[in-house]
Amino acid sequence: MKVALFGKIASEESKAFIHGILENLENLGIDLIIYEPFYKQLQDLQILKAGAVTFNDNNGLKGQVDFLFSIGGDGTLLDTITFVQNSGIPILGINLGRMGFLSSVSKDQIGSAFEQLLNNRFKLDERTLLKLNTTENLFGHLNYAMNDISVNKKYPTSMLKIQTFVDDEFLNSYWADGLIIATPTGSTAYSMSSGGPIILPQSRSFVITPIATHNLTVRPVVIPDNCEIKIKIVGRITEFFVSLDSRSLPCDSNTELVVKKEDFIINLVHLNDASYFKTIREKLMWGLDFRN
Repeated sequence: MKVALFGKIASEESKAFIHGILENLENLGIDLIIYEPFYKQLQDLQILKAGAVTFNDNNGLKGQVDFLFSIGGDGTLLDTITFVQNSGIPILGINLGRMGFLSSVSKDQIGSAFEQLLNNRFKLDERTLLKLNTTENLFGHLNYAMNDISVNKKYPTSMLKIQTFVDDEFLNSYWADGLIIATPTGSTAYSMSSGGPIILPQSRSFVITPIATHNLTVRPVVIPDNCEIKIKIVGRITEFFVSLDSRSLPCDSNTELVVKKEDFIINLVHLNDASYFKTIREKLMWGLDFRN
């Protein structure tokens, strides 16, 4: 088995844990290819010596590895999709962050997780992506997101007027700080913090959630994921921000945003002892009441 290892930050606090992961993988006879910037941090911490195989982009992974391990939080895992792209490489998230909806393997589950992988005791959880099309080709060929695509105001005291169409039918003009289009994966992220519903990963739907809308009767709308959504910023505002997960760029108000489902999916490793409802209960601390 060959595994790609991706991370963004290796600190003194995480040094012992990361060292333990590497020892585990070595003892299991698993070959590694490591994200180069992360590898340099591991060298600085004297966790690894020189000579490891590294990668910097999708060309170094496609057809070369069986899995990609993301070490960090959910934000780190979201960054891996720009390397995996349409290769189908399964991603296992090892959580060093706080919440860990996507990076679901905790520190005390590492040994069990590796054993399950080696013995094929896992499933692949297919996650839908969103794709953004613009005439300016914003974000280039990395124009997709696994959590959400959002538009946000640029100035703190301003408000956006966001005209939104679904399959060319007018939905609403949102007077708000912004608008989120989320996948089921992203329904527990920015959308949920803005009042959106939790959607199961297999639901085949998207949710359109306004951010701090001026009209309090406006609510999130769930639509089928085969719909096309068009967004246009109108009024006096000339510039705003567009975000694809954690990647953000300024955008001119003359730009029309067209959002639809991406043609490929991302595979997340789903271990046999995990479940979506269990994750929701644990991460959101549902039922933590002395009466239970």
